[in-house]
Amino acid sequence: MGAILAPGTRTVSAALRLMGLGQTEQFQRYHRILNRAVWSGTEVSHVLLGVLVRTFVPSGPLVIGVDETLERRWGKKIAAKGIYRDPVRSTQERFVKSSDLRWVCLMLLVPVPWARRVWALPFLSVLAPSERYAA
Repeated sequence: MGAILAPGTRTVSAALRLMGLGQTEQFQRYHRILNRAVWSGTEVSHVLLGVLVRTFVPSGPLVIGVDETLERRWGKKIAAKGIYRDPVRSTQERFVKSSDLRWVCLMLLVPVPWARRVWALPFLSVLAPSERYAA
């Protein structure tokens, strides 16, 4: 929760302080454990998907949405970028391409009762590097 709500740089220290643990005597212990822990994005997404399914569609069919989104990044160290058609700036008459990072997002599509519509709840985002970078 602290990592989601932390403003600015999302560091371990900022998340702990936001959770009210900044002045505790065990602050350095929390920091040491969380800073050195090995995290797996696929395991976290698996757990998150399980929570979403139990909460929103415990007995219904699972509908998964897939979306690609482009992130504009510049710099010498950004190597996985490629040249893609920009769907936001392109029209039927004008083709606009840009040098970006491409992310593939998987989301669970669920009917949310209080919203009266289907919401896309993301549970996994994966960087899809360009073909040139992957080679």
